[in-house]
Amino acid sequence: MEQPNPPLTPRDRRRNKVTAVIGLIVVWVLLWGTLSWANILSGLVVALIVLAVFPLPPVKFSGRVRLLPSLRFVLRFFYDLVVASAEIAWLALRFGHTPRSAIIAVPLRVTSDLNLTLTAEALSLVPGSLILEVDRSTGTLYVHVINVRSREEVERFRRSVLELEARIVNAIGSPEERRRLAEPAPHTPSTAADVEGAAR
Repeated sequence: MEQPNPPLTPRDRRRNKVTAVIGLIVVWVLLWGTLSWANILSGLVVALIVLAVFPLPPVKFSGRVRLLPSLRFVLRFFYDLVVASAEIAWLALRFGHTPRSAIIAVPLRVTSDLNLTLTAEALSLVPGSLILEVDRSTGTLYVHVINVRSREEVERFRRSVLELEARIVNAIGSPEERRRLAEPAPHTPSTAADVEGAAR
């Protein structure tokens, strides 16, 4: 299993800090809803305070951005977003129907912090799935999924998460991480949460 936090060079640390500051400033400006020098400067102050009080763990980005795989990821993400939103809306309109749910453990093949974070964020943004916990030591995501009716649907969801992971790694992963995608998916026996959610 690969190390979750490979050693960072001073250049990597500086780049990560600058990226984090810019990201926090952008979020701050979006929260205020107005692009102005006052919001940018106040966002800079807030970003420096946040990074000083809550330092982020070092994350090594050893890959590169690939245009076509990134485009495929974005297009498929918006497709999944639309389909899942329609399914959740249909469930809400079905009076008297109680949807079943499950908590599903999905071990990923690439266990870096960056891949865990991106995969978990992409899953949480799609309606119907929510990350409950991330086990960094094993690279496992624990996901609450709505409208799961059988063991087959549990396994289908696991495969969909691994396909999402593959799209992310192909878009920005390193050659070593892309080679890991060819390895068999880690075996995960059915948990009590899986059985309960699929059988109720």
